[in-house]
Amino acid sequence: MTQSAQIGDGTRAVRAGLPEASKNEPTLPGPVFAAHFHLPGDVSGPYTYGRDDNPTWTHLERAIGELEAPGQEDVDTLVFASGMAAISAVLFSQLKAGDVVVLPSDGYQVFPLVREQLTAFGIEVRTAPTGGDAQLDVLDGAKLLWIETPSNPGLDVCDVRRLAEAAHARGALVAVDNTLATPLGQRPLELGADFSVASGTKQLTGHGDLLLGYVTCRDAELTASVRGWRKIVGAIPGPMEAWLAHRSLATLQLRAERQNANALALALALRDRDDIEGLRYPGLPDDPSHKIAAQQMRRFGCVVSFTLPTRARAERFMEALTLVDDATSFGGVRSTAERRRRWGGDDVSEGFIRFSAGAEDPDDLVADVLHALDEAAV
Repeated sequence: MTQSAQIGDGTRAVRAGLPEASKNEPTLPGPVFAAHFHLPGDVSGPYTYGRDDNPTWTHLERAIGELEAPGQEDVDTLVFASGMAAISAVLFSQLKAGDVVVLPSDGYQVFPLVREQLTAFGIEVRTAPTGGDAQLDVLDGAKLLWIETPSNPGLDVCDVRRLAEAAHARGALVAVDNTLATPLGQRPLELGADFSVASGTKQLTGHGDLLLGYVTCRDAELTASVRGWRKIVGAIPGPMEAWLAHRSLATLQLRAERQNANALALALALRDRDDIEGLRYPGLPDDPSHKIAAQQMRRFGCVVSFTLPTRARAERFMEALTLVDDATSFGGVRSTAERRRRWGGDDVSEGFIRFSAGAEDPDDLVADVLHALDEAAV
């Protein structure tokens, strides 16, 4: 076991991906802005053209790989322009006409559009909910199983080990969307997945100021196919975004600890209120997903969901918040919330609220939410 596998999450996050110390050089080199590189004679070396690779990507990819699979030298990470670019790279590099893919029916709201495109390419798409490991029932004959746990926005959790074992027994690959958990909350490769995929836009980078995605994989052949797709479609991150993401990783453990603690504090404060329904947070001991989540997650995330009786009540609640931004996405240091049905893509009620706890003082945040609920009821 390497030293990287033994150190704590905070130490790993602070040191991940940094180059060897060199006198008079920065500890984290600045972004490399280059479309091409000096390349005399025969083509050799890692950096030839800006769509293929970039030194700034390399540092970030190593850093994410260290977080996703500490101490594992055989793991590769590829960064992308967005989370959807990373998702698309896995799906379209692994599937062809006639293949079968299993997607979550309660996953990210863009999946209906993904399903349309896959179907147009002659790929059979099957769906099942995340909860209860329901995807097991539609696995036969599949080429790829796509898992999203916890699911967004409903926060259901499935047993990744069980699903991965069943999928592999049937000859299927397994990809896990690890966006909501982050590598500090869950390590899909250790649970048996072939791919860990995530949007780095969210809690991984935590400031709501960049778009990023990544794919981490242990199999060199699978990695090569995803890398080839990235090159073909050019779904690459800018060097500034990659550098900002790497800089942000240093505070990931600090941010996650506060944000996750705030999410739990909020969930506990909401648990006994009679003006909300369907409260979900995997960290609550009485949450339907808690037992499975506790077996495979090290932290439970920063997102809480609940439902208010009507659209009007939900909108009044949002208007009454003073410390929480009405914004989509999640995982930022500033708390955000939204009435999720306004987008139209999720199977949730008009009063459904997705709440992302930030890094504010917990007493202030809880007080603001409770006050807004009281105001909304008037």
